[in-house]
Amino acid sequence: FDYRIPLIGRDSCGFEEGTGGMSAIEHALQMNGLPISVYAPETVGCVAVDVLGRCAAATSTGGLMNKMNGRIGDSPLIGAGTYASDLCAVSATGEGEAIIRATLARDVSALMEYKGMGVKEAVDWAIRERLEEGKGGLIAVSSNGDVTFGFNCVGMFRGCANEDGIFEVGVW
Repeated sequence: FDYRIPLIGRDSCGFEEGTGGMSAIEHALQMNGLPISVYAPETVGCVAVDVLGRCAAATSTGGLMNKMNGRIGDSPLIGAGTYASDLCAVSATGEGEAIIRATLARDVSALMEYKGMGVKEAVDWAIRERLEEGKGGLIAVSSNGDVTFGFNCVGMFRGCANEDGIFEVGVW
């Protein structure tokens, strides 16, 4: 039972609709058939590059409901959910076990290093060839400032900003 998914005819606190808890607007906003509020405690990832081309990545997990005791997700595993090198920085989100099996973040850097791919090509290849369908996505930045993302699930919340004042936000 996931306490974040409201019961039919009830709000998130178990009250009858309209008496408290979630508003009608929140019920109308859905992703994967569930209220958008279910996705509130999600992964937050950040990739950055400075003026000298030094890359950094950070990933904070939103956790997993009813996880097995002792389970460690992909976020703290360098190379799986988070990775930075001289070439790029990568942060992943999605089903941790699938991301761990793919060593997804490290693969992007390895594709750039060993196959000479650009960051966009490496991200697209890693998502298409290494990550199981519907299991997640990632954001990445190259050492020369190219920013990209990729995902193979319904949506992935993301944003981007640069020194020129360009801001982008996306879900689908």
